[in-house]
Amino acid sequence: MNFDDVILSRRSIRGYKPDPVPRALIEEIISLAMRAPSSMNTQPWSFYIITGEPLDRIRAGNTERNIAGVPHSREFRTGQPFTGKHRDRQVGVAKQLFSAMGIAREDKDMRQDWVLRGFRQFDAPVCVILTYDRELASSDDTPFDCGAVATALVNAAWSRGLGTVINSQGIMQSPVVREHAGIADDQIIMKSIALGWPDETFPANAVVSERKSIEEATVFVGFVD
Repeated sequence: MNFDDVILSRRSIRGYKPDPVPRALIEEIISLAMRAPSSMNTQPWSFYIITGEPLDRIRAGNTERNIAGVPHSREFRTGQPFTGKHRDRQVGVAKQLFSAMGIAREDKDMRQDWVLRGFRQFDAPVCVILTYDRELASSDDTPFDCGAVATALVNAAWSRGLGTVINSQGIMQSPVVREHAGIADDQIIMKSIALGWPDETFPANAVVSERKSIEEATVFVGFVD
């Protein structure tokens, strides 16, 4: 794939084949991702790559605690619920996904099942937990840099035929993740990224989320037409 093909064809994958992903391939992807820029070359990121039984324990603990009503315990700020145009975009992609999956608005069981898939990292064979150095936590540059490396990771994975979806549901119960992934105390859990071979028969994988237009997103200053 050339660069344009990767960017324009990539989509979030929420259904995976059970096939394992070779460690060497993951290392290749991480190596590419870490070429992402960071503030003054701080490179604040670390990656915990989880599969097999430890991942199963995280899935189970994450699901059980959420069903039991244990309050969420993410380690980064989530802010207030979205409103206005941001809420509209959130609802818009949800409608696309539910339509693709045939989930009716009144079907509470199917909607709950969809939520639980997120808690299980969408049943992907691999989960990447992205963390950053606690000593840099007071800098807004740090999560910005982690966003850059996450973007590079999902694009590198796509260029190798692997699918991903960046999600927060998989780390809503951070003590479970921290315990079973052995995350060091000097790290703050930022995001989880499901990783694996896309199941092309899974309807939601065909969904391409809508994007703002150039006119909506861009202000040009000083240019002469």
